[in-house]
Amino acid sequence: MKKQSIGSFIKELTVIFLVVMGIRFTFYGLSRIPSESMVPSANIGDFIAVANYPYGFTALSIPYTPSSWANRMLAQEPKRGDVIVVRVPQDQDRDYIKRLIGFPGDRIQMIDGVLHINGKKTMIEMGEPYTYYDQKGRPQTGRIFYETLPDGVRHQILKTYEWGQAPFDNTKEFVVEEDHYFVMGDNRDHSADSRSHIGTIHKKYLIGRADLVWFSTNARSLFDITNWFSWSLLKERLMKRISP
Repeated sequence: MKKQSIGSFIKELTVIFLVVMGIRFTFYGLSRIPSESMVPSANIGDFIAVANYPYGFTALSIPYTPSSWANRMLAQEPKRGDVIVVRVPQDQDRDYIKRLIGFPGDRIQMIDGVLHINGKKTMIEMGEPYTYYDQKGRPQTGRIFYETLPDGVRHQILKTYEWGQAPFDNTKEFVVEEDHYFVMGDNRDHSADSRSHIGTIHKKYLIGRADLVWFSTNARSLFDITNWFSWSLLKERLMKRISP
């Protein structure tokens, strides 16, 4: 067998690296969950694999592309119930993860904590008690419920207040504008979303679909070494699917 030169070996490794990084930047992104708004679907400390390709490609979904690239290539509509990653006009320095609830023309309203879409309330089923830790490390308790959207998507939500008592349990009726989406967090009582100052999200700010949890940690920072690995946490959340 012909001996491979060091230069040839380095060249092959470089090509492999570029191919892998090209796939990573083009088709998948990685995000770390910093807030509690999507508990229990995505917890603080979860690292999320974000698929860029389902909705088409923009400068937001592919890093290091010119911001002037405004058109979406291979554009496709998301589905109701998808957990999406978006950029919020009021906060362009970070990504937000929310569940897509409403499309253009939909009428959305919260009545006593129950989501109503186009005048019809969603079906709610009671689940089990749930405890999680917020951004300050304080334990928060609530109960999981299962919500079924009009398209048949059944997913978990979390309530920590009594029904009708949380800040956004009762709202006006929102009519989703053209080219916009109505999004909400699964942690209904602790989420800044379309019910609040964030408002609806223009489709140009859509980045990708949150597909699964590929890693999870209790560490509060890079230097919190003792809490980086938890086998019980990884066993519970590793490769957990997020979007339906």
